[in-house]
Order: sequence, then C-alpha cells, then structure tokens
Amino acid sequence: MSKEKVVLAYSGGLDTSVCIKWLQNELDLDVIAMLGNVGQEHDGLEKIADKARSLGCIAVEVVDMTDEFADEYLTRAIAANAMYENKYPLLSALSRPLISAHLVDVAHKYGATCVAHGCTGKGNDQVRFETSIATLDPSLKVLAPVREWDLGMRPDEIAYAKAHGVPVAQSIEKPYSIDDNLWGRAIEAGVLEDPWNEPPADIWTMTVDPAFAPDEAAYVEIGFTAGVPTSLDGEQLSVAELVAKLNAIAGANGYGRIDMIENRYVGLKSRECYEVPAGLALIAAHKALEDLCLERDVLHYKLSLEQTWADQVYNGRWFSPLKEALDAFMADTQAALTGVVKLKFYKGSCVVVGRKSAAALYDQSLATYDNDDAFDQKAAKGFIDIQGLSLKTWATKKTEVASATAAAALKLDVVMGSAEPVLADAVNY
Repeated sequence: MSKEKVVLAYSGGLDTSVCIKWLQNELDLDVIAMLGNVGQEHDGLEKIADKARSLGCIAVEVVDMTDEFADEYLTRAIAANAMYENKYPLLSALSRPLISAHLVDVAHKYGATCVAHGCTGKGNDQVRFETSIATLDPSLKVLAPVREWDLGMRPDEIAYAKAHGVPVAQSIEKPYSIDDNLWGRAIEAGVLEDPWNEPPADIWTMTVDPAFAPDEAAYVEIGFTAGVPTSLDGEQLSVAELVAKLNAIAGANGYGRIDMIENRYVGLKSRECYEVPAGLALIAAHKALEDLCLERDVLHYKLSLEQTWADQVYNGRWFSPLKEALDAFMADTQAALTGVVKLKFYKGSCVVVGRKSAAALYDQSLATYDNDDAFDQKAAKGFIDIQGLSLKTWATKKTEVASATAAAALKLDVVMGSAEPVLADAVNY
C-alpha cells in the first residue's frame, strides 16, 4: 500500500530540512519538496534540490516564479503603495501567496493529500500559507511540523538535524533567521531580539553603510506605464530586471534599510530588520507620480485604502474578496499614471527631485505667482463664503444659544438673590 504524499515548501534551511525527516519518521509520509525561485540569493537551486533528494524526498519540483512574482505581485504592491504600518513594504508577505499557489499546483500534479510548511507558531507566515491554501483548495490538509514537534526552539532543531544527518548552515552562535526574494531581505532573531541592540554590520548585504557610500549623488529616472515601472534611465526593462538593477544602485548608495518594531498578526511585537532598496525607491517614485496625475478626491480616498490593502496582504488574505476588490480600485487609478520620475540617492537617502507626465493635472499657469497667473483671485471670495457657510451658521447659532442660556440663568439668580457670581460667569463666557 502506497503512502500518503505531502508537498513541502522547501528552502534548504534548518526548519524545512528537519521537516523532511520529521514528516518521514513521525507521520510516515512520502515527501515531495517544492523549491520556489522568487529572486532570493542562493548558490543554485539544483544544489538545494539535491539536498532534498539526499534526505529521501521522492520528488523535487523547482519552480522559477521570479517574473510571475514581479509582474503579478510586485506591480500590485506598487499600485497600492503597500507599506504595512507605513514602514514595511511587505517583502515576505508578497511571496507567500505565490508560493502557496504553486504548492497547490504541485499537490494536484502528484495526487498529494497534504501540504506542509516550516513556519513557527509565532510568525505571520503560517497564517499566509494556510489561509492561501485553504482558499485555493479547501480539501488539502495543511501540516505545520514546527508547531507540532517537541523539539523546542532552534538549538534543539540543530541537535536533531545533526542526529539525523541533516546538513545545516546555521549555528547556535549566529542564529539569524533570514528570508529574501527579489524585493529584498528580512532579518530577525539572534542579538536582534533585544530592541536596544544596534543591528550588527554583518546582517546587511544589499546596502552599504551610508557613511561609506559614494560622496557624489546618484540620479536615476524611472519610467512608468499605467503605474507599472517599465524603464530605468530610458532603458526598457522587465519589472524583474528593473527591480534587480535598482536594488544595486540604491543599495550601493546606502539606501533601503529598515529597523522597526512590528505588530505581528498573531498578537505579539517583534523586532525586524529589512533591506528593500528598490521597493522603497519605487514606492516613493510611484507616489510622486500619483501626486502629479491623480485627481484630488481619488488620491485622498486611495490613501485611506492603501493601509487596508497592506493589512489584507500582511494578514495572509491575498486571495480574499476584499483584497481582489481593492485591486480593482487600485488598477482603475493607474490608467493615467504614465510618466517619468527622477530620484536622487545620496548616503542613505532617496529624494524625488523631478516628475513629468503628459497626464499631469499640475497646471503651471494656475500654480504660478508670476504676472501671467491664470488663477482668478476674485473667485476665491465666493468659494470661501460658500465653503465656510455651514461653520458660520453653526457659530452664530452657538453664540445665540449661549447668550440666551446665560440671560436665563442670570434672571433666575436675581430672583434667588445670588446674581453677582452668575453675572461674572456670563461676562467671562
């Protein structure tokens, strides 16, 4: 009788490597490892695939998701100016639903009844994987070995790995947890768990120390077509290519580091460090183009929805009806966003220094203070009178009511023989 099959989201790291052996030994399952390339740093996915095979996986699927990640996920994040808590551009949260979708596809290919991940019970990723999988195929059972085994924390996992012949790179002395993709890097654990500790220099790999960045500013021009970044300094590029090149430019100038206290969906606060050079730069450029081209009420309303979009994605609800409805709104706002934005990088900073678009709603003849000003100054009086009419009416009535109340109180106190204090109150009012 054949064993049940499980598809494991495999990275080659400590947690998922131990997961393979645990799923085999404790649950008697045949394990299929799926490796997703979302633009992360690696020595070669085939090398990682070989590791999975050496650990007894019956099959290994290597899926290149980089362009799909850039074209279908990053573009939506840019359209929404996605910044969880106005700080974090959602690098890990963006990749999880994509990986989940491919996990489901692989499960269908091999007839697997289960899907597994290596997320801890403290993290957000468990929610993202399991919610996405349940939405895409509710019939699949989701296994979370790290939540279920009795290995304790990371030192116990390392000991288990050594006992079962699982090669791992992590050590107890430097137990950083790192997740990366095309959008950037997330670093946590180790000395970072104390929010008073300054991040060690060795955690940063995409960005140079701003103190050692070039002494001359670097300028780039980013071209957008309907809200999608399509060119860098006039060169037409795919989104993935553009993000990769901009990561290098921004990172070389010391831009893109985040050190924050983050409110996890599971209810605890965590200290997180991120490197997102291109992501932060692209969102800054995109916002500048929106400021130039979007009608005021649309822009203001969009601002109120951007955090909702970020919350949905952060909380693992990429495939939710609300998220899809928000995507439709965001897409509609992007139609006119074709133009160019100029950025200036200098020693850890990124500043928008120019923007232009044929669809710009900025009218210099209306904005200028020169003699050729086309703005009708006299029209402002009527505008202010109408705009302020309701407040003026309210203030007038408030004064009338207060005066009548004070007069009535004074009359009563005269009758009662205590007029002087009330009169003083009325005057002070």
